[in-house]
Amino acid sequence: MENTTPKGWAWMWYTPLGRRAVAMASSGTLIVTALLAGLLGAPAALGNVLLIAASVIAGTPIAVRAWQALRVRTWSIDLLVTIAVLGGIAIGDYFESSVVAFLFLFGAWLEGRTLAKARRSIQGLIDLSPTTATVERDGERVRVDADDLDVDDLLIVTTGERIAADGVIVSGTATINEASITGESVAAFKEPGDTVHASTIVEAGYLEVRATEVGDETTFGRIVELVEESLESRTRGAQFLERFAKYYTPGILIAAVVLFIFTRDIEKALVFLVIACPGALVISVPVAAVAGLGNVARNGVLIKNGEALEALARANTLAVDKTGTITFGEPKVTLVESFSKHDEDDLLSLAAAVETSSEHHLGRAVVEEATEHGMVWDDPQDVDVVSGRGISATTSNRRVQVGNATYLAGEGIHLSPSEEKRVHELEDRGQTVLLIAIDARFAGLIAVADRIRPQVSEAVAALRNSGLKEVVLLTGDNEGAARTIAEEAGITRWQARMLPHEKAEFVTRLQDEGRRVAMVGDGVNDAPALATAEVGIAMGQSGTDISMETAGVVLLNDRLDQLAHASRVSRATLRIMKQNTALALGTVAILIAAVLYGSLGLAGGMFVHEISVLLVILNALRLTRYRGPHLQEGRVRQSRKELVA
Repeated sequence: MENTTPKGWAWMWYTPLGRRAVAMASSGTLIVTALLAGLLGAPAALGNVLLIAASVIAGTPIAVRAWQALRVRTWSIDLLVTIAVLGGIAIGDYFESSVVAFLFLFGAWLEGRTLAKARRSIQGLIDLSPTTATVERDGERVRVDADDLDVDDLLIVTTGERIAADGVIVSGTATINEASITGESVAAFKEPGDTVHASTIVEAGYLEVRATEVGDETTFGRIVELVEESLESRTRGAQFLERFAKYYTPGILIAAVVLFIFTRDIEKALVFLVIACPGALVISVPVAAVAGLGNVARNGVLIKNGEALEALARANTLAVDKTGTITFGEPKVTLVESFSKHDEDDLLSLAAAVETSSEHHLGRAVVEEATEHGMVWDDPQDVDVVSGRGISATTSNRRVQVGNATYLAGEGIHLSPSEEKRVHELEDRGQTVLLIAIDARFAGLIAVADRIRPQVSEAVAALRNSGLKEVVLLTGDNEGAARTIAEEAGITRWQARMLPHEKAEFVTRLQDEGRRVAMVGDGVNDAPALATAEVGIAMGQSGTDISMETAGVVLLNDRLDQLAHASRVSRATLRIMKQNTALALGTVAILIAAVLYGSLGLAGGMFVHEISVLLVILNALRLTRYRGPHLQEGRVRQSRKELVA
């Protein structure tokens, strides 16, 4: 079939979101042009024509939506704005009519664009799902669609393939990247009897897996389902102005008609109708939102819409993923310790020489550390790799073996009780230990762990001071790693060994306790919890596209102190929104009373109305005075260097 999808800019005319974007951009350009024309001394008539055109262009799609709502007997906020725009044109206040229409159209376009991105995040999740699998049926290996898998099928998975179902290994060993499920940067070694999950990748090895869950019942399938459900539930909530318009708009229309019937004064009824249309109310929320969003954006935080900003302002509990959020998500050598005549530099250099032949992520961390220290080594010879356990090679006339305790024991090399105790101490602190043997004798160890981000403890304290009373660490890692990182970050509560759906369930439990939860994460596995929380927060540099699309807030520079600033600004923004709303409604109430008592004409009423609009704007501009994080980039870079050194 021929592809009829519009090309280039033409797509804008074929979607409501695109048409709103064109109308918004066109009206905004006309408003700016009119202001410049006035400053340059052009005739007032020219400016009026430009502003009327801007009002019509921006107001038309709003009026169309108001008419569509009326056809189904719904009083929408669109009708309220349409009345304000038409009233402004009728009384000759073209600037107000154009600005009100532009700001409202901008808010509607931003909301629609955000929802469209959220929908695309679902497709991004689906793209990670395996589409085919190799299974053994009737004694033969056949390739089938993943949707056709059955429970108890025997899956054959080799290096580089995604596992297509949840299951139990019946044969083979492999190193598996489980980042899509656990979020952990360190790949896991799996052997017979271990469980595996759909969408995870076999980095090296061969597996035969008996399927226990297939399709939507897999852990990954539940991730997709949870995100879909959470996004759908968010779109059902009615906004405050829509609820307000449901009662206010018909009330004002009826009141104007009643006023005309009793007074037979069409001009007074029109003045009442125009005065009662709360132009200050229409811009009270958007102008505060724009000021608040602009402030946090300048300080490295992207808040996608007003709903996310309000949710962040109301949050009182922060759930934080570990890997890639509190830590960098990259394994790094933290300790080299000798138990022989060889010093630490010698051990690191020999281990790096052997690991240059390995593609394992821990081996790469060792090589990177040695390279950063300017070490050089001879090329390894007679390399022997045992997948998931260790590697050996000859370098500098020595036979060097690097691996875990099981690997060395298999080679006839055993540790003393004191050496085993030291290994267990490091592992209890969440570190992965590589043991080094030289010429068949244990020589020392290298500890590898994820690094905590600089200034995290200060950022956690700042988050608590910003109004987030409790910070909880959630991780798929083991208890030792969770405890160590939490203590270093100043977090008193943590949950370890959590699968993605368990993180989402934990967030739900917090909500059931009456908490308003914000969730910070960076990986695919965090998407359900991000979507379940009142507001999801993603890391902009290290985060996956899916986490950033699912979240309502993005930390562009991966700094939690920026989130603390955003929390403070969002709470201030919410306060100012309430102040502006009260000011706008109070002004309208006073003006309506004055019109009814006959003590206020159209000119005086519009003057007071314009004053209220100006006060709303000035009040919102106070948000620009909130300063960003005190931590400077130079200090952060210096801290990173200190960690590496």
